[in-house]
Amino acid sequence: MNATSMTAGGFPEDAVRARARRGAAEVFPPAGAYGSGVFGAGHDGPAAPTAGPDELDALRLVPPVFMPRRLEKLIELGREPGHDDVDLRTRIGGFASALPLYLSAFGSTRAGSGDLAVAAARQAGRLGIPMVIGENMVPVHGYRSVLLARVEAYTEAAAGGAGGVVVQQSTEDADSEVWNLLYSDPASRALRDSGRLGFELKIGQGAKPGLGGMTVVGPAEAERLAGAGRFTLGEELGPDGGRLRCATPGTFTEEIVRQQLRFMRNNFPLARTWVKFHPGRDIGAATGTAWAAGADAVTVDGAEGGTGWAPRAFLDGVGLPLAACLRVIDRPEGASLLASGRMWEGGRAARALALGATAVGLGRAALLAVDEDPEHGLERLTEALALELRLLISALGQYRPSALSRTDLWPPGTAAPIAPLAVPAGPRP
Repeated sequence: MNATSMTAGGFPEDAVRARARRGAAEVFPPAGAYGSGVFGAGHDGPAAPTAGPDELDALRLVPPVFMPRRLEKLIELGREPGHDDVDLRTRIGGFASALPLYLSAFGSTRAGSGDLAVAAARQAGRLGIPMVIGENMVPVHGYRSVLLARVEAYTEAAAGGAGGVVVQQSTEDADSEVWNLLYSDPASRALRDSGRLGFELKIGQGAKPGLGGMTVVGPAEAERLAGAGRFTLGEELGPDGGRLRCATPGTFTEEIVRQQLRFMRNNFPLARTWVKFHPGRDIGAATGTAWAAGADAVTVDGAEGGTGWAPRAFLDGVGLPLAACLRVIDRPEGASLLASGRMWEGGRAARALALGATAVGLGRAALLAVDEDPEHGLERLTEALALELRLLISALGQYRPSALSRTDLWPPGTAAPIAPLAVPAGPRP
């Protein structure tokens, strides 16, 4: 795997790799630098994103002085509460989860479909967090060697009843009948019958809002895919004969989304139904449509999300950043809102949770961690993130992630908590 290819947008690869090696020890700066170094967003340091903070990173978590919930907890416990009393267990899209985290889809690139993906599945199963398997796996790589290998690795490692597996389906996947194959496969029976299997209707992604998945393939692979007739292949790119492999983004309206969710519930009654949206200007209305139609979870992939493999014109200039998406979404009580986009440490995760997310997804960070240590890298990365979440949630006077709110977030240079961002739901008249 070429790890550098997953660092578009200033993703802090070195910091992720250090966490995969050392776990919770990396929550703190090196002891030798205490008193002599400056760490954090906007400064040079081992944890500083090279491209500087985006809107979500720039928000400050601001604890109150008076904490009624801490007093309630003190009375409940009969002692002063600490960060170890924060309970991170939650429910994500119909699944019990040990943490407010899930393993995001990796897509059909070599990094997301080979041994690293299987190792990540195994660790996610041990962690008891849900795992999403991305689109186009079957049309590109086949059913049993890739998709089923990840499902089986997750199932074999899973302990207890927490977690679950969610499988995306693109237009090309639908032609390959991916959901039908998996739902009827004896290898998925334990997940299906225990309510830990789900399907995700994919409507775009953060790195390429409005487009389908794409990558460049060599001449031999292009010829193979052209023979299968499942992807659009563009003209040659450059002197090496590579060609752009494009998946169709699909066509959606409010009614089509409602019909698709109805189809999913009717045809796969034991599976959870998820919907993933790209960061469009009408994201508030889109999420509301999905929940009203009965979706168990809605995933929002901010403009920071995805592998970053996209036309350069898209990476920095198309789609809403994750913070803006979360600010315009009105999540109903009890609904699951999942957020992805440059998640790798507890501070960013806590700010997303305070903006209304139920859980956050680890994508590139998970791949980097597993690349660093295929046996335990993701577990150590998660260990560090979980410690930071407990510390931050406790500092805010709360003891569950769901208790965080927008009143905990203040934009820099202001004297008031964050306010909802007004974005038009569609074109202006």
